[in-house]
Amino acid sequence: MIRLHHCHQSRSMRVLWLLNELGVDFEVVTHPFDKTLRKPDYLSLSPAGRVPALEIDGMTMFESGAMMEYLCELYPEAGLGRLPGDAERAEWLTWLHFAETVSQHTAALTQQHVALYDDTMRSPIVMKLEAARLKKCCAAIEARLSEPGGKRDYLLSSAFSAVDIAVGQAVYMASYYVSLEEFPALEAWYKRISARDGFQASLPGEGEAGLFDRDFYPPWEIPA
Repeated sequence: MIRLHHCHQSRSMRVLWLLNELGVDFEVVTHPFDKTLRKPDYLSLSPAGRVPALEIDGMTMFESGAMMEYLCELYPEAGLGRLPGDAERAEWLTWLHFAETVSQHTAALTQQHVALYDDTMRSPIVMKLEAARLKKCCAAIEARLSEPGGKRDYLLSSAFSAVDIAVGQAVYMASYYVSLEEFPALEAWYKRISARDGFQASLPGEGEAGLFDRDFYPPWEIPA
């Protein structure tokens, strides 16, 4: 039994996308972004009160990167992981965990733009700094996809893999705060991977609320 505890438009989305790509049977328990994640029954699954939590093989996991690595090792036939000894193993691990580098900046921007409910709580300086840091992350992905020798279709030379899912989900969140048009190779890659059925299945369904109430959040300016 595989059961994923999920909130729309959060890091749990990357695990949901992966599960759909793996083609395995699983259940999804969708939680709202509220204090229910702090209740004892959920804290028994995720002690920090965050998503995702994954119930699998009689145990519980609560870190999305670890879940992705474990699932790829559990289902190697899907070809989405790179096991020890594979020539691309080091690159695969690097890009898998780079997703969290991107996500820390989107999380800071989400807190500023979405979670803080009063303008007096928001910091234009933090917003601009985090947006600039996010652009540096996008530039790193752009450079990877545009390396000498020809543009890559995916982050690894061989094929689509779980690192495209992990980084792709982070870029999905980033696209609410930075324009992907500034990064043509990244934008083309993102359009390619976001057209996949697995990505589409990880989005909020019809009538389901997510984190965001608009398509883009520019840096906030102090009202005159």
